[in-house]
Amino acid sequence: MNDFAPNGLLRNPHAQSILASTKLRKLRSYPRSRAMLNASKTVVLDCGAGQQLLGEHAAHAVRSKGLITLIHGWEGSSQSTYMLSAGGSLFAAGYDVFRLNLRDHGPSHHLNRELFNSARLDEVVGAIQAIHKTYPQQWQFLAGFSLGGNFALRVAAEAAKADLQIKQTVAICPVVDPAKTMIALEQGWWVYEKYFVRKWQKSLRKKINLYPELGYQNSLFKLKTLRDMNNYFIPNHTEFGDAADYFQAYSIAEDALVNLNAPAHIIAAQDDPIILAEDFARLAESKYLSIETKRYGGHCGFVKNYQLDSWLDERLLELINLRRYPTGDPAKSNQQS
Repeated sequence: MNDFAPNGLLRNPHAQSILASTKLRKLRSYPRSRAMLNASKTVVLDCGAGQQLLGEHAAHAVRSKGLITLIHGWEGSSQSTYMLSAGGSLFAAGYDVFRLNLRDHGPSHHLNRELFNSARLDEVVGAIQAIHKTYPQQWQFLAGFSLGGNFALRVAAEAAKADLQIKQTVAICPVVDPAKTMIALEQGWWVYEKYFVRKWQKSLRKKINLYPELGYQNSLFKLKTLRDMNNYFIPNHTEFGDAADYFQAYSIAEDALVNLNAPAHIIAAQDDPIILAEDFARLAESKYLSIETKRYGGHCGFVKNYQLDSWLDERLLELINLRRYPTGDPAKSNQQS
């Protein structure tokens, strides 16, 4: 497909990053996502070990081309603008779509007592296993955005062990080195840190109202920065003693992806203000991993024009179709499969 080549203000990484989640874009994309939303049913997934995650499954009344599971970014949800935009485009193209909420994201705070943290990979693997078992399809795909892209790649690396048959994984601007991402949030444009502090605190207030025994009510009001929050919650509400150990636990740098056994594709931007493009050079080499880096795009943006149309939605669909129909001819591909 055509390369991503925005003009004017759309070359600004901050404009791209903000537009990715703006309500105006959600309004623009709603007509394209309406069919998916009308078909969506809320599902509680049993992820094993007493853990549950919430999601929304949209299926076609007749045979679909396959099932695509989407995972949102940190403090996003199945209702995030980019999730609706991508999901709506994929559904319109004939694929079933499952939009998964990570723990304590969306309206899921009541499902598990313990707090979310990004090292909770087992329950996400369990969720994908439950999705594939409940909605069996010959063609299963997985895609994630930002932290969701990080989770998607880690799930893909566990696929053989977990007996998951994922035909293609796509990660959009995935977190590679969480410690460096946190520094970028702290030292970059102040809007990003303020946004995540506000969203995280709102989520934590929902959680403490449901589980007051977690006991952080008084401390929460004193925490004003991401560093403050990490330094409090990591040693007190995770298995990790400090931020360095925690961030290392979900880093995908170095050898974290060596066990990939099916195609995985990363879409990134050189001007991403949150995920440094240089970090992708630190990923383990794999015949299954390909990386596509664009000059512009910001963080999970890739808005191609002032009508707020998404190049990313088109590219995601193209990548999945290329895996689904490698010959370019659906009839021949179906014969081969």
